[in-house]
Amino acid sequence: MQFSRSASRAFMPYPKAPVPHAPGGPLSGLTFAVKDLYDVAGYPTSAGNPLFLAASGVKDRHAAVVEQLLAAGAEFVGKTVTDEFAYSMAGENVHFGAPVNGGAPLRATGGSSSGSASAVSCGLAEFAIGTDTGGSVRCPASQCGLFGLRPTHGRISLEGCHPLAPSFDTVGWFARDIRTFARVADVLLGPEPPLPAEIRILRADDVFERFGAQVSQCLAPAVRRIEEVFGPAVSAELAPHGMEADAEAFRLLQAQEAWQSDGEFIETNQPPLGPGVRERFAFARKIALKDLSSEIRQQRLATAALEKTLGTDGVMVLPTLPGPAVPRGAPESEVNDFRTLSLLSLCHGGLTGLPWLSLPLGRLEGAPVGLSLIGPRGWDRRLIAVAERILG
Repeated sequence: MQFSRSASRAFMPYPKAPVPHAPGGPLSGLTFAVKDLYDVAGYPTSAGNPLFLAASGVKDRHAAVVEQLLAAGAEFVGKTVTDEFAYSMAGENVHFGAPVNGGAPLRATGGSSSGSASAVSCGLAEFAIGTDTGGSVRCPASQCGLFGLRPTHGRISLEGCHPLAPSFDTVGWFARDIRTFARVADVLLGPEPPLPAEIRILRADDVFERFGAQVSQCLAPAVRRIEEVFGPAVSAELAPHGMEADAEAFRLLQAQEAWQSDGEFIETNQPPLGPGVRERFAFARKIALKDLSSEIRQQRLATAALEKTLGTDGVMVLPTLPGPAVPRGAPESEVNDFRTLSLLSLCHGGLTGLPWLSLPLGRLEGAPVGLSLIGPRGWDRRLIAVAERILG
């Protein structure tokens, strides 16, 4: 669906500054937008907060990933709204607004890479850069009907990007079609070995069961298509040591790092914080010095279990989210309930650091629902190759 730039509410209202790009290259002819956590020379960086914006100043150099994309010939078209300090999945910023979901305009975009997903789903950029810590690319990709990747942790440089929780933060991006998505991947990821001759498809039964029959039914045709290409799926579990225990470990570990990233600024400046974000930082402050050794052990259990399940040739299939996006203006309690349920699955991206690709292959209640693929460490481009084969 095509929206005007102003109607999409995807972009930060910055005065336009020149951002030169290479006249040719593998991404020549493509436009891209950038989440306002990344530095772009000639622009400030807000991290979704007006006091942080006021202290930012205009940057004189690009974030590493922005520089890489410009050098490949892509054209920068603007910085996009982010949920505040990237510490939310709601897709709404109390200071800068709620970007429009081009895939389901009456529903939330999802966050925290809300503006980036909006810009792409509204047809205002061919692709856009976001970040994913606990689901901030995978969530809006699913809700807006886009392709979105959380790469292997550390695969792409985050230099010049404001952190939330560095142990979990990753670069990620969105596109409407797999061909464009793969072009960006070839630039950002570089070469990988080819897919093995045979791949084991693993169906995350614990996630399908937890997210309910409606989601399973709407994604069933996509799962059948995967089985047609790669053979029957084998029953498996994403979280054999317990979804709730894994999610709680992630919540505490993320919160402690979030306070390390932003606590000093918040304590010094007392910025106004929006609902949800305010409560999460208050919680983070309380556990800033807490011993989280038991949570680290839980993280190691979760990682070892998933790596053992995947082996060197397994691809896990699971719903990205428990359903379509909540309606715009939904009560905060409904938004939080959806977030809590979503994180039972999504948290494993951060905990394990494994690559996780969301594909726009389902619809429920007239809105997009994503199907995800998780692969072994370093399988970022290979997961996209799996998607290319599924889509023909």
